[in-house]
Amino acid sequence: MKAMKINMEISHPTHSQHRLKLDYTEIPFNCEGCKEAGIGPRYKCEKCEFNLHKTCAVAPEFITHPFYKKCEFKLHYRPPGTDMRICDACGGDVLGFVYHCKKCGFDLHPCCANLPQVLDDGKHNLYLSLKLSSSCHRCGGKGPGWAYRSECKSYNLHVSCVKEMLLESWQAMYLKVDKNKVREIQTRIPTLKGNVKNSRNGGGGKVKKYTQMAGSAVSVIVSAILGDPTALIAAAVGGLIPK
Repeated sequence: MKAMKINMEISHPTHSQHRLKLDYTEIPFNCEGCKEAGIGPRYKCEKCEFNLHKTCAVAPEFITHPFYKKCEFKLHYRPPGTDMRICDACGGDVLGFVYHCKKCGFDLHPCCANLPQVLDDGKHNLYLSLKLSSSCHRCGGKGPGWAYRSECKSYNLHVSCVKEMLLESWQAMYLKVDKNKVREIQTRIPTLKGNVKNSRNGGGGKVKKYTQMAGSAVSVIVSAILGDPTALIAAAVGGLIPK
């Protein structure tokens, strides 16, 4: 298969006054396209504080998605209509770039629309699901929204919950909130320790294995949500998540 050419410099209609250059950062930024957080590859204006996720900058005008087989999504630079729109993947507000299906009314952030169906955290596969059959290990619920689950179906995490953890972690690190707040966040980072201890075949080795899996899973899911579905920035992202 022929590799897709990556343009190191592009023009974009939402910032037509300057060219944008491909850049890589391990420092969090706000995408001026979808208004969501980003890290890793981006297109950046060297004259202005203007950044676009790589995903948003090169987003095709039309896409389809395996979860919505009857839909055709069109890219809009502003949310269509007058009503507030919600991303059907993560449940977050749509404030900028969005893929919208006019026929069915579904909306997806570009980075959410681009989430891989399968993620490899180095040891286990994580599968993207339209809905959960078991409780999310962060919120404890089976509410609406996409989620990643482990191959063994023992670990489940809403995409929205990962985004909430990420934003809380960044606020704690970059806004210098008090230490009590940081500790509160740390206690809510999901692990499987409690669940595995209560299982019939639970043991110390199994607890350790699944706890390690939880940490690596979060890092890989975060890297995908932020616009880079590879594991290349997992280590950097992992450093942003309280242990």
